[in-house]
Amino acid sequence: MTQAELVAEAGGLGSKAQPFGVLARLLREGNVAVMSGAGLSTESGIPDYRGPSGQARRTGQPMTYQEFTGSASARQRYWARSHLGWRHVTGAAPNAGHRAVAALERAGLVAGIITQNVDGLHQAAGAETVTELHGSLHRVVCLSCWERTSREALDDRLRAANPAWTAAEMRAEPAVNPDGDVAFEETAGFTVADCQSCGGVLKPDVVFFGENVPRARVDACFSLVSASSALVVLGSSLTVMSGFRYVRHAAALAIPVVIVNQGATRGDALATATIDAPLGAALTELARELALAGGADASV
Repeated sequence: MTQAELVAEAGGLGSKAQPFGVLARLLREGNVAVMSGAGLSTESGIPDYRGPSGQARRTGQPMTYQEFTGSASARQRYWARSHLGWRHVTGAAPNAGHRAVAALERAGLVAGIITQNVDGLHQAAGAETVTELHGSLHRVVCLSCWERTSREALDDRLRAANPAWTAAEMRAEPAVNPDGDVAFEETAGFTVADCQSCGGVLKPDVVFFGENVPRARVDACFSLVSASSALVVLGSSLTVMSGFRYVRHAAALAIPVVIVNQGATRGDALATATIDAPLGAALTELARELALAGGADASV
């Protein structure tokens, strides 16, 4: 089925069709805030937690901040699993949905992007005004001196420290979880790397379960939504409050909310319009409707 057919099946696009017509009209007016979730990255091969491509595929619970900071064996397990999953994160490329959002930003229609994703794919597609609500897997932070360094540099150190383990276990091709680690349990032989500056504990620069999003980041996102003419949610079930609060905030201010997602979301009752359609197809068709450069194909 073509992209156009997929979108048409979900209700069509254009001024005569609802709810795609609502989305197109709001974007034509500009000053739109976008909030993206894991569903936008599934077409890049990164699974989500709850959507059609995720289907609760994770085995066990994600690592919590309390467990990570309180147990050396938990950190060893996390870094071993994350080390194996890192090549899948770095191997992912922006999809048509990411490229369409970047095109909308370049056209001056999107005022800013809030992403719940930690994969860096918005920036890889060329978007510039991106707030990473939950941080990024591409950075590492020391919990003692708070120095931030690149994940690529840490990956080199982990490879050097674990040559036999890495070579043997990478051949197993374990399933990748939504947050970039893998479902692999035999991690006792893995050597963890500490901060090169102070010897402190290294953590990916992401917000773990049980950890709070920094207040300044939260407030900046509230300000973006408050100043926008509309909020468009892309690929998020809005199950967690860290994203849902911005939908509630927009609705309280009578700012229109449009949700594009495969499946129902927690915010549907607050939305002006909801669209159940594949993200890449829907956003590419939207770019075409708005006559953006490259909007008629996957090169936007």
